[in-house]
Amino acid sequence: MSASLNRFLQARLAETRARNLYRRRRVVEGAHGVQARVDGADLALFCSNDYLGLATHPELIAATAKAAQTQGVGSGASQLITGHNQAHQALENELADYVQRDRALLLSSGYLANVGVISALMGREDIIFSDALNHASLIDGMRLSRAQIQPYAHADLSALQQALHDCSAQHRLIVSDAVFSMDGDVADLPALADLARDQDAWLMVDDAHGLGVMGPQGRGAVAAAGLDAQSVPILTATLGKSLGAAGAFVAGSEDLIEALIQSTRTFIFSTAMPPAVAEAARVGLRLSRDEGWRRDKLFELIEQFRAGARSRGLPIGDSQTAIQPLILGAEQRALEVSEKLLAQGFLVTAIRPPTVPAGTSRLRITLSAAHEPAQVQALLDALAKVLL
Repeated sequence: MSASLNRFLQARLAETRARNLYRRRRVVEGAHGVQARVDGADLALFCSNDYLGLATHPELIAATAKAAQTQGVGSGASQLITGHNQAHQALENELADYVQRDRALLLSSGYLANVGVISALMGREDIIFSDALNHASLIDGMRLSRAQIQPYAHADLSALQQALHDCSAQHRLIVSDAVFSMDGDVADLPALADLARDQDAWLMVDDAHGLGVMGPQGRGAVAAAGLDAQSVPILTATLGKSLGAAGAFVAGSEDLIEALIQSTRTFIFSTAMPPAVAEAARVGLRLSRDEGWRRDKLFELIEQFRAGARSRGLPIGDSQTAIQPLILGAEQRALEVSEKLLAQGFLVTAIRPPTVPAGTSRLRITLSAAHEPAQVQALLDALAKVLL
């Protein structure tokens, strides 16, 4: 290694540590459930996105094992070469039916889906209107598209309406998360759809944290808002959260999907997800669709947590979803509280910039249908002990 590179890396790491922004990976032994052995300690996990508790479901495990025996492990190539298996096609068909769109297209991760779709659809002469709290994958897709980006303050639809009115670009795209991943609040999707229709703009919604959790049969926040493919023509979501598997998809019209197949670089130049993962996602999709009790239990736990937090005077936000942020402000404060919880047997990761704005470091507590009321009660007691 050159001396200048070594100096650069050491200086960057030192600065990251000094700002309390240093991150490290924890090693999970075994399955990723709500109770796991992490770095040698048995912990209750309250920071996973496994909202329905399907990541360790026996049927998903069995589907993965069976598919690996018959279809192998790796897909071997991108989908446009030899990587598109029957499992992928079946999953795409079932996803399209689930979200009530003409077609769906699989990608290997939610990040690749959002980056690829936006950069494929938009260009230098276009403009994108983006909620200020959109996920990094959406932001990076906008940057790679080379379109003009016009952020609007979080959920400020008046500002968005004025910006759309003042814009003369031919192609205008409104991009928003459905459920915002760090705050847990839900976008006003009907209002966004109305603005897009009235201003002849396109609307893209990332329903990563709504799919499986919200709406009829868990079809997502878009479905919960009563919006169809005409209102939300570009829909993305992931398979690695509520559905318990991995990967992502974009859904829309026949023409949209065909156009994306031809031009989405993150699709064209990525090896397809393993077919065994696709088979697992198919099972997760079926369970999400059929087992409504999981959603019922999840929302009971959400209400238990919120009521308990209010009664203890804990600084929770307004979220009604499985994402319950406790905003603590300073990075060091969030780290200290996270470490104190760890000592009591709870893993709740401290979320710090650049994931959230400076001064809003927090604990991002997430609930799962796999949690039990006693675990939620124990977490509340621990939070009251370390915070108050």
